[in-house]
Amino acid sequence: MPKTPQAGLDRILTLELVRVTERAAVAAARLRGRGDEKAADQVAVDAMRSELNRLPIQGTVVIGEGERDEAPMLYIGEEVGVGEGPEVDIALDPLEGTTICAKNLPNSLAVIAIAERGSLLYAPDVYMEKIAVGPGYPEGIVDLDAPAAENIEAVAKAKGVPVSEITACILDRPRHARLIEEVRATGAAIRLIGDGDVAGVIHTTDPDETGIDIYMGIGGAPEGVLAAAALRCIGGQMQGRLQLNTEEKVARAAKMGISDPAKVYRMEEMASGDVLFAATGVTDGNLLAGVKFARDSIQTHTIVMRSSSGTVREIKARHQDLDKF
Repeated sequence: MPKTPQAGLDRILTLELVRVTERAAVAAARLRGRGDEKAADQVAVDAMRSELNRLPIQGTVVIGEGERDEAPMLYIGEEVGVGEGPEVDIALDPLEGTTICAKNLPNSLAVIAIAERGSLLYAPDVYMEKIAVGPGYPEGIVDLDAPAAENIEAVAKAKGVPVSEITACILDRPRHARLIEEVRATGAAIRLIGDGDVAGVIHTTDPDETGIDIYMGIGGAPEGVLAAAALRCIGGQMQGRLQLNTEEKVARAAKMGISDPAKVYRMEEMASGDVLFAATGVTDGNLLAGVKFARDSIQTHTIVMRSSSGTVREIKARHQDLDKF
């Protein structure tokens, strides 16, 4: 059915979404630095799921904690919400950066995106090759199939600076050894991150503050869709290609309607329609402050965005009703 001009998500869901990521972030933050990734992830999952089931939506998780047989809850295909209200797709990562949280390092987040039904890429929990830049560049400035040097040089030229003033964000993984060599050979700098590539992609949207101009490399597909949802709201360009490098992965993807394993997805193909995105800091980072616990209150820092309006809100909240957590 064609959408009317008024079609879209109810804006009241914007603040409702903040409560979802706040709950997950607070739950995970209680286990910061304890060295137990699984426990931190589980409490974040439990908190997010509980809060999602209070929302006035008919939601389906399309990007979640795993596929039905692999995750105890918030799996791909799970239905959440009260069963009334708009039909929506949901992409989520209750604890983006589980290792970061376990070690109490920067940039761990609780993240969620919702969009109109059929608007988010329905993909298996596999790796995704990604490239992303922030807003203000000519369309098509970067290309997943172009050499790393070519992408770096294109960004530098468009920015009007020498290549030596460009910084690429790359996950610190052995699989990126060749990519790192290629980027460094151009004279550009690299910011290696241990985890948390949703934040890494979002950092490209404000290079003056974060020092990051471009994101490159292979990370999780769930994080790729979440990052695309954020860029749809805040501005930028992104491409992604699922790493379907075994017959089993190709078969899993086919069950989800993916017929071309080599397809390069544009940002708008990973997250289309009206999109809401929210992230709450678990640990302190460039993007958000982490949860702070006081004797009689809890403080959270959240960013929430909507694609249809381009509105980006930062919400610093002091919670005094501690029982709700």
